[in-house]
Amino acid sequence: MAKSILTVDDSASIRQMVSFTLKGAGYSVTEAVDGKQGLEKAKSGRFDLVLTDQNMPNMDGLTLIKSLRALPAYSRTPILVLTTEAGAAMKQQGKAAGATGWLVKPFDPQKLIDVVKKVIG
Repeated sequence: MAKSILTVDDSASIRQMVSFTLKGAGYSVTEAVDGKQGLEKAKSGRFDLVLTDQNMPNMDGLTLIKSLRALPAYSRTPILVLTTEAGAAMKQQGKAAGATGWLVKPFDPQKLIDVVKKVIG
């Protein structure tokens, strides 16, 4: 069975590009429009990886990561941040919140696949 990925981003075009890239590599992808919806979907399903943006309405990426890490089912699940935020301070906050890795937009589709394969196979 394909590994399941939850991708959370308020940008429809980014969600579309990420989904297209990951589905093309054989992964099952579920989309959420913000951290709040992402958390709801994570609670009702089971994902091998969560890929989230940082800057979103309703709930940002760091809050989503902290909320997921508080759930036993997601305490060890890899969480990657895909964002325009490239600053060291923001990356450190992400790591402190429990992010597994950090990718900067615009992303290279092959690099995204390589990172996902490294993290979940």
